[in-house]
Amino acid sequence: MSRTAAEITTQPSCWRRAVRAAAGSPDVLPRPGERVAVTGCGTSWFMAIAYAALREAAGEGETDAFAASEFPVGRAAAYDRVVAITRSGTTTEVLELLARVRGTTRTAALTADAATPVVDAADAVAVLDWADEDSVVQTRFATTALAFLRAGLGPVPGVKPVELAAVDAELAVTEPLPEAVLAADQWTFLGRGWTYGLALEAGLKMREAAGAWTEAYPAMEYRHGPISITGPGRVTWVFGALPEGLAADVARVGGTLHAHASADPMADLVRAQRLAVALAEARGSDPDRPRHLTRSVILS
Repeated sequence: MSRTAAEITTQPSCWRRAVRAAAGSPDVLPRPGERVAVTGCGTSWFMAIAYAALREAAGEGETDAFAASEFPVGRAAAYDRVVAITRSGTTTEVLELLARVRGTTRTAALTADAATPVVDAADAVAVLDWADEDSVVQTRFATTALAFLRAGLGPVPGVKPVELAAVDAELAVTEPLPEAVLAADQWTFLGRGWTYGLALEAGLKMREAAGAWTEAYPAMEYRHGPISITGPGRVTWVFGALPEGLAADVARVGGTLHAHASADPMADLVRAQRLAVALAEARGSDPDRPRHLTRSVILS
């Protein structure tokens, strides 16, 4: 078993621990009513997108998500808090952003390593070191960071508590993946609201680990172009609730629909992670060390 595959299986327990950690981290988590910006790079940016939508759905305040390199620094004073997600704690764009906004707005960071520069760069830090990874490809840290942030929110209509998401994830790490999904040659991931961030992450995971042809869109944008590539041997994977009529549209053009509407979408992301590893191994690739990637992007 690859390190990535092994790390994927630990996510249910990581999420439960994240709930306990969130309860003891009042300085890191945004407070209701604050205007918040969440940032990161790559996978962490996609988790930021998911959390921003969740927080607004919970009615806890205006929340924006930005890639660290595209953060509107001139607007930093308009936010009560900037939250950065960085597994390595060394990502150049995140560290530069925190340095630029420090003193203008309160900053917080989620990281997996207490001995990295982000600990000194942010005003408050949550170290989720039990979710750190040996693999270059992020799986459990990303979802654990999102679980931590989710646990700090009040009830979100239509969204399960993290504890129940962990129950769904226990099934997601064990049940067989559908043969039609494994045998496909193209995958389009769709989501609405907070699950759009998960769709983006699923597509990235497949590209990183397996070099697969994947795309990701807001679910209601599917009919506005992306459906044109759907057909036999191609999968449309929907996170969360299935938009009305979409199943019929996929069937009409000969595609394969994958949807687990009753499962927590974060648990369904675990299935996509497993698919990425399975494809990588089937293609003779190393899912732990994908080509052209490093654990952290550190710019000179």
